[in-house]
Amino acid sequence: MSNTTIGADGKCRCAWCDSAPEFNAYHDTEWGFPVTDDRRLFEKICLEGFQSGLSWRTILTKRENFRAAFDDFDFYKVATFNEKDVERLLQNAGIIRHRGKIEATINNAKRACEMIEREGSLAAYFWRFEPDANEVSMPQTMSTSPTSIAVSKDLKKRGWKFVGPTTVFAFMQAMGLINDHAKGCFLRPEIDEMRRSFIRPT
Repeated sequence: MSNTTIGADGKCRCAWCDSAPEFNAYHDTEWGFPVTDDRRLFEKICLEGFQSGLSWRTILTKRENFRAAFDDFDFYKVATFNEKDVERLLQNAGIIRHRGKIEATINNAKRACEMIEREGSLAAYFWRFEPDANEVSMPQTMSTSPTSIAVSKDLKKRGWKFVGPTTVFAFMQAMGLINDHAKGCFLRPEIDEMRRSFIRPT
């Protein structure tokens, strides 16, 4: 999210919300809320990978199709997908039919299973990278960060794909590892309060 302004109603009105009002619900009920559910974390990092080179609007309007195509992002199931599944997904007009991104999602499901064996959960892994408050820039001013670069490098070492620094930063914004709601956004103090009471996974 970028280029955010605050409307007369006090609600955050970023550029893509203004062009697509259906994004308001996503902003108001999901974006930036702290998440520890492993399946949601996996879904989000996969969808951010599919977004690479595209708009979030394209991905959000197809999200339910993605969920159906990838077994609701149950990574244990997706990890069993094979070449026949890739060919099947390439025929699915409801998703982004990009072979590299589809294969990356299947690969990342396998890596997610490995990560859970090593780390206990995806949540425990990702939340250990939560940046200190003094490392966080002014809201809506960055598309990468030192933390997103570090996470990207570590994921790639572990064999994950389509997890560049920009993709990881968008994931961090969306999953609440940082509060990037604009100054003056009605949700910013709400998210701050959630983060104060939020129990970090270990």
